[in-house]
Amino acid sequence: MDYSILQQCMHCGMCLPTCPTYVETKHERNSPRGRIALMRAIADGEMNVSRSFGDEMYYCLGCLACVTACPAGVNYVELFEAARADVEQSKVLENPQRSFWRWLTLEIFFMKPRLLRAAGVLLRCYQQCGLEWLARTLRLIWLLPGNLRKLEPQTPRMSDKFSNALIDEVEWPRGEVKHRVALLTGCVQDLAFSDINRDTADVLLANGCEVVTPRVQFCCGSLHAHNGAPHLAAELARKQIDMIDPESVDAIITNAGGCGSHLKHYSNLLGGDPAYSERARLWDSKVKDIHEWLVTTGFRKPAAGCGMSEVTYHESCHLCHGQKITRQPRAILNAIPGLRVIELNESNWCCGSAGIYNITQPEESARLLTRKLDNVERTHAPAVATSNPGCHLQLAFGLRNRIQSMCRTVTQPVSMLAAAYRGEPTNEGQHDSR
Repeated sequence: MDYSILQQCMHCGMCLPTCPTYVETKHERNSPRGRIALMRAIADGEMNVSRSFGDEMYYCLGCLACVTACPAGVNYVELFEAARADVEQSKVLENPQRSFWRWLTLEIFFMKPRLLRAAGVLLRCYQQCGLEWLARTLRLIWLLPGNLRKLEPQTPRMSDKFSNALIDEVEWPRGEVKHRVALLTGCVQDLAFSDINRDTADVLLANGCEVVTPRVQFCCGSLHAHNGAPHLAAELARKQIDMIDPESVDAIITNAGGCGSHLKHYSNLLGGDPAYSERARLWDSKVKDIHEWLVTTGFRKPAAGCGMSEVTYHESCHLCHGQKITRQPRAILNAIPGLRVIELNESNWCCGSAGIYNITQPEESARLLTRKLDNVERTHAPAVATSNPGCHLQLAFGLRNRIQSMCRTVTQPVSMLAAAYRGEPTNEGQHDSR
């Protein structure tokens, strides 16, 4: 842990009202300031890494709202990731069940993209061939362990086709090629929201981009970095850079807020690697969120609507607090003819997804989701847009259980823009795949 970052904290308390866990408990240890004090006590040798400290680090959402609020510019994400790595190295939270799930997810599925897709195919078959319906109807779900039984309703629906079946490896716009970009399809986004990846490619094509989409893509590593496995995160960063040479493209496009925040900091992971440090710095400079890229390059305003009249917008924590991207998604939504954007109260307050927080801290996650959905309902909007697959899944799950809610649709700004382009008489979003 970088001790100089710990010293930056002035203990001013500006972070307290922005921290969801502190607002919930009003306990100092559950605030960024309190957690930094605990980290410093360990760094100073005044206390050891303990189970209590480990529990506190995993009670933190990692939403980074404190980073936005901090007047001293404390790099909390670096402290947060280093603290969790210390917790894992010390094994204070280790037990057989936890170790098994960490091994299966972090070391197996999210390190091997083909295996992850194979698991997605099996899950899709289970969901679509009637086995899921049968298991729920016969209450076979009750045979699962308690934690898995509670999580089963939140299982994401697998797409009919994954991104590699929807997007060609290289696609060209019909007209002039203005830019050459690489498109990252992600993990959950690839399996559950491949249509959003297709929408992203179509929007890029409609704005004169040649789109390169590698067939098999590795996880970005954010899941590993946020869960105390920096060595695996660094390994995945190297694989990403080997997969896409940053010198070969004008930009590397991501459409997931959480992934993008991590993807822009590979130089932190690989700064000490002489073979990758320079390429990692170039990589960081090339990674662009889709909304950021479109607004920066001057996207074409659509001539048709998207089929919706009103929408509200929930901000992904790592998009707004991690990447500082707030106005760009709104600019895209406001550019769609006939669409009224209703501002959401506490739009940048965490929805409770926070990576795997809804798995590790289900009670706190549920409270945050209720708070978010209450605010969504007050807008009376029929749809809510967001820019992260975790948020998308969390909001959709919550709305399924709120039958009385006026809001029935969860979408993303890039999908709404793609729908508007497709509604144009000339359909300029068409592409060539040569």
